[in-house]
Amino acid sequence: MKAKVRATAQKLVNLYRQAHVIIGEWATVNPIFINEADDSVIQEIAELPTGKMLIKHIENLRSGKTPMNSIERELLPYGGMMVGETVASINLTDEQWAELEHGIVNFVPTQEGLDAFTALNVVNRFGEEWQNAISVLVQTKPYLHEKWVTVSHTFNAYRLWNTANEIISAPLTDRVRAQVQAEMPDYETYLPMFGDAGNELLNKLRTFIAV
Repeated sequence: MKAKVRATAQKLVNLYRQAHVIIGEWATVNPIFINEADDSVIQEIAELPTGKMLIKHIENLRSGKTPMNSIERELLPYGGMMVGETVASINLTDEQWAELEHGIVNFVPTQEGLDAFTALNVVNRFGEEWQNAISVLVQTKPYLHEKWVTVSHTFNAYRLWNTANEIISAPLTDRVRAQVQAEMPDYETYLPMFGDAGNELLNKLRTFIAV
């Protein structure tokens, strides 16, 4: 039961951090917060990164202070930088745009290609949140969207591949189990991209967290 509560808490925090790329954004995720964040889940959320902000947001929703299709600006994850309506605040020079477009258009979906892309100066500008920042930026450049999806999927695939290998080679804690359970749909989406090796790793991961 405790593991299920932790998995739910991790899922809600993931939704909170990724609301900007979910269809319907806050109108979609806010009802999920209301329905699934009972007292035990709230206690677990408080222990997770950005959890206290999410708890305040849920309180605002329940009190009626915040409409079900919105969020208070001060509670936006990433300081609001990743919200589509603030895309104009992410300013790139012509040279930076040229570097970004060239990197996306010529991207090769391998680990080497990913390393080359993440080494670009324009990507490094955004630090650890480069994927979210560029996802917002390409909204203004529809012709880049398809190639950007390839970049994003490649990053997710290798991130999850590396994370899964780390998980199965280390002692399993309840918190790690909860996080893996919450992210299992992502593992099931991306690990098969690695063929037989990916499917074998996925099966190991399922067995590992089921113990």
